Amino acid sequence: MTALLQSAPVTLPSVQRAGEWQPRVIGLDLSLTSTGIAGADWASAVRPGKRRSHERMDWLCGHISGGVEGADLVVVEGAAYAQGAQAGHHELAGFWWLVTQFLWRHRIPYAVANPHHRTIYATGRANPAQDHPRKERSRVAKGMVRSVAVERYGVQCEGPGRYDQADATVLAQMGLDWLGYPTVPVPDTHRRALEAVRWPELIPVAAK
Repeated sequence: MTALLQSAPVTLPSVQRAGEWQPRVIGLDLSLTSTGIAGADWASAVRPGKRRSHERMDWLCGHISGGVEGADLVVVEGAAYAQGAQAGHHELAGFWWLVTQFLWRHRIPYAVANPHHRTIYATGRANPAQDHPRKERSRVAKGMVRSVAVERYGVQCEGPGRYDQADATVLAQMGLDWLGYPTVPVPDTHRRALEAVRWPELIPVAAK
């Protein structure tokens, strides 16, 4: 069980030792086609297939609600505003609000990290593939984040939703680090991303 305190962590201690209480932190990389959901040592991708419109929203929200059950903190990836003109963006924005409304209604604290925060925490840079040709940068950067999820955190991100799983893994690890329960050491060049995330005021602590 956990309690909630009206405060925020000031210092972040070293790596958690075996046997210590650990908060349940979930990372969510929301997508209408493949949503990544991850915890400290696992990741999955929720893919609605051919479902569309309200049916797709309902199906995705049902699976996500099960994935965040019992969470002490959820770290949700925020919108990439540069993509605002893309087709379907309004539907994705509605989906984002449905999910965060569910978290709010069930009193599950959540943080919002944008894609740059996530990429900096994973690689140390907001644009880690900038030395590659422009058309390849997105794919290369996604591969870099996936390599971090697999090699740094030991989370196997496989299959069609592997990049979504990896993004969600990094988001979950950011939340654990912010709460003071990092699973592995992370350089300060990477951890600076935590300062820019919109964290909740209510945070979980181990119950006495």
